Amino acid sequence: MSQSELVLNISHLHHAFEGRGGVLDIPNLQLKRGEMLFLHGPSGSGKTTLLSLITGILPIQKGHIKILGQPLEKLSSGQRDTLRAAHMGYIFQVFNLLPFLSVMENILLPVQMNKHRASRLPQVASAREEARRLAEKLSIGHLLDEKAGQLSVGQQQRVAAARALIGNPDLIVADEPTSALDYDLRESFISMLFEQAREQNSSVLFVSHDRSLMPLFDRGVALADINQVMKGAGA
Repeated sequence: MSQSELVLNISHLHHAFEGRGGVLDIPNLQLKRGEMLFLHGPSGSGKTTLLSLITGILPIQKGHIKILGQPLEKLSSGQRDTLRAAHMGYIFQVFNLLPFLSVMENILLPVQMNKHRASRLPQVASAREEARRLAEKLSIGHLLDEKAGQLSVGQQQRVAAARALIGNPDLIVADEPTSALDYDLRESFISMLFEQAREQNSSVLFVSHDRSLMPLFDRGVALADINQVMKGAGA
């Protein structure tokens, strides 16, 4: 596989918190463009820590993470923030919507805050038109004027997905975004997420403890299989 095909390339990554043993020791993990990858592991296994390293929220202590060929370990905190805003959409477990803003205003935030994301909007559409299109695709078009804090959990989840998708990011990162939904709603949400990601050739890294979702994805990886620390502990 050529480097140009990889959205994410991890090699010899090690991360530990002060005063504790090793948390992550991952020899390699790759994600190619357009791939839907399911990463699973039990609570407390380091999934969220790994996502924080991949998205540049945490600095890399040892090893290498490349996003679109750019080595995160060589970037400053500000440069990592810029890379994340320009090329990644993040669906948080608790969604992190601004409750006092409308659905439309929440969806528009990434393209208002980053010129590169704004430049990747479809040429025929304004930012508001693209936000409306995504909202309609995710069945929340009728809620665009509602305050985000007044929505149900399922509706907030779809707003978070639309916000992550706007501006055609190269990588969508989802951290346990379906944990509050029953299985049918989870499967429906993932299907809609995939449809929109494939339209814009985005890769999806979806992290969850719920292994029943794995058949929906192109590939599934157990954190216990790639994290040498867990292997050493007999996980």
